[in-house]
Amino acid sequence: MAKKDKKTKDAEKKARVAQKTAKKSAKSEKKAKGKKNDDDSDAEGDVDLDAVLAEYARAQEQFLKVTETVSPDPPSARSSATFAASPSNLNELFLFGGEHYNGALARFYNDLFVYNINRDEWRIVQSPNSPLPRSGHAWTRGGNTGGIYLFGGEFSSPKQGTFYHYNDFWRLEPSTREWTKVESPKGKGPPARSGHRMTYWKQYIILFGGFQDTSSTTKYLSDLFIYDTVNYVWHTPTLPPASQKPDPRSSFTLLPHEQGAVMYGGYSRVKVTAGKAGNTRQQQKNAGPQRDVLKPLVHTDAWYLRMTQPPEGNPSAAPSVRWERRKKPANVPQPPRAGATMAHHKGRGIQFGGVHDVEESEEGIESEFFNGLGVWNIERNRYFPLSLRKARQAKKTANPADDRRGGGGARGGRGKKDEEDLLANLRALELKAGGGSLDDTTELDTKLNQEDEDEDKKVEKPVLWEMPHPRFNAQLAVQDDVLYVFGGTFEKADREFTFSDLYAVDLGKLDGVKELFRREVDDWIGEESSSEDDDEDEDDDEGSDEEEQSEEDNDGHSKKRAQRVANLQSERPSSPASTAFTEEDSVADTEITEPDKEDNTPHPRPFESLRDFFQRTGNAWQEIVIEEVSRKPKSQFGEERQSIKDLRKTAFEKADEKWWDCREEIQALEDEQEEAGIGEVVSLADKGPGGTTGGVGRRR
Repeated sequence: MAKKDKKTKDAEKKARVAQKTAKKSAKSEKKAKGKKNDDDSDAEGDVDLDAVLAEYARAQEQFLKVTETVSPDPPSARSSATFAASPSNLNELFLFGGEHYNGALARFYNDLFVYNINRDEWRIVQSPNSPLPRSGHAWTRGGNTGGIYLFGGEFSSPKQGTFYHYNDFWRLEPSTREWTKVESPKGKGPPARSGHRMTYWKQYIILFGGFQDTSSTTKYLSDLFIYDTVNYVWHTPTLPPASQKPDPRSSFTLLPHEQGAVMYGGYSRVKVTAGKAGNTRQQQKNAGPQRDVLKPLVHTDAWYLRMTQPPEGNPSAAPSVRWERRKKPANVPQPPRAGATMAHHKGRGIQFGGVHDVEESEEGIESEFFNGLGVWNIERNRYFPLSLRKARQAKKTANPADDRRGGGGARGGRGKKDEEDLLANLRALELKAGGGSLDDTTELDTKLNQEDEDEDKKVEKPVLWEMPHPRFNAQLAVQDDVLYVFGGTFEKADREFTFSDLYAVDLGKLDGVKELFRREVDDWIGEESSSEDDDEDEDDDEGSDEEEQSEEDNDGHSKKRAQRVANLQSERPSSPASTAFTEEDSVADTEITEPDKEDNTPHPRPFESLRDFFQRTGNAWQEIVIEEVSRKPKSQFGEERQSIKDLRKTAFEKADEKWWDCREEIQALEDEQEEAGIGEVVSLADKGPGGTTGGVGRRR
């Protein structure tokens, strides 16, 4: 009988949780439908990220198979996307994801574009199974096993009030355009992150660095993960004792090498102590108190990651690795710059663009942008500048018909015709030797003629004799000895320009920059301002400052709250009738009379521990305690006044009760997010002054 009662209680409990979750979902949908598009608020609950991504998933389910169609327009302006040359087709380039910020709203993409080089044609691929919208992710070709592998990235609400990082892993088959999610055992793969880099070595995928945003700061990473594409397992290699390793960073260069990989540069923010500057006491006094601030750091060091395959008897074991610091590369571009992207080409890195920040004051940063093209010779560890070279004009001859080098004269024309006939005969002989037929020869000729027609249909593109506009974080790819430059970002004053263009540079000839397409982008909206919005922003800033103060400041606030409680208790008149009315009776009566009353108390987030929950919402719970005390009669407390310790204890008890009350509901959300590859959800309202937005201004 006891077992039956327990089962009944469990069933009732599950039913209550399901009902509560359904009620919350219905309320969220109702709120989303009723929300106006011109709503200027950006509070934590304004945008339900899970609902947004669920809508993306529903849209993808409408596609029953992978479809590829010609795009009427090139890709829209976007930053922090991934751009790569197809490893299986020398005529294709792939572009995936990215984000666009217009000063007011951020939009994220998960579309896959394929650029056909010969036809100068963009095609868009729609698939029922593809990664969710993101930016700041990384991908690389799969080395010996082929394919393209993608990991991580981030997604945010339109106003970037809340965002999170992904920890999902995907494989793209270039020929079929099919996405496959690579599942990993829980806790075995890399944690969620953005701004990391990936490359390949033999059958392995190498992943290093990046950053994670938490509710308090941005944490830069220096961990190393290696994925075995043959045995389908992630490895966390153990470094030799007392060995060096690179400092945490993002936005660095990671290129393949015969013995592993090479790394150069990067960007991070490091904690330094400001204030108390000067040699005399008076100077230090005028400088103010010391405080820790985050300063940007552009890394200029280079590293080798040397790798050794596991023994033949244990092929599934992790390869042995060792970091080796290299000398600083010679002739490095000056000044040091962040966002200078690099593409691999025949044992060297081709670099373009970048930005150098000069911090003038705490209010603003002046930046210098670059559009220089350079090459990093990996073996020699040296930089060389690349300059465009104008083609020399051919000398004019007295009799053009005697010019045998060209093909513009009669003899040249006859020579070209003889060459074409010779090639046709060779193709026929090859097909005959291989068992082919004349139909095969005809089909091959038809295909070649089609390619010639495509070549003839290509519109002549303008050639520039200077590099594209200065920018940083441009997407680079090298295909068939040609460098392709897509997009990038430029900043001027408070405006941010995201380019929508594509350029090509022949790395062998360096005979100008071919402009494949360029779209004028001038859709900057900026922050919408009004007196009410300014007041709300000031209130939000004050709340954020309170949450980011030190423990000593929290104690000061607690003293003020305790004094307010004491004043309320002393001013509150006593009432015999109200004395008999207990808190339990009040709660019970509220549950009966107001069953649909909205819960305005702080709510736990997925993957948030009780300690983190109270650290984030402690001030709010103390305010709730003060409000409850103000409503209670003096006789309930007698002559005693609540101390600071009692105030915080009561607030923690309420937070603890709330956390456990929502535990099952939160666990259900955690399971859903883990299945979707989502890490911790972060609200920028909780971040300190040094925090950054989801993508704007971050040198990744």
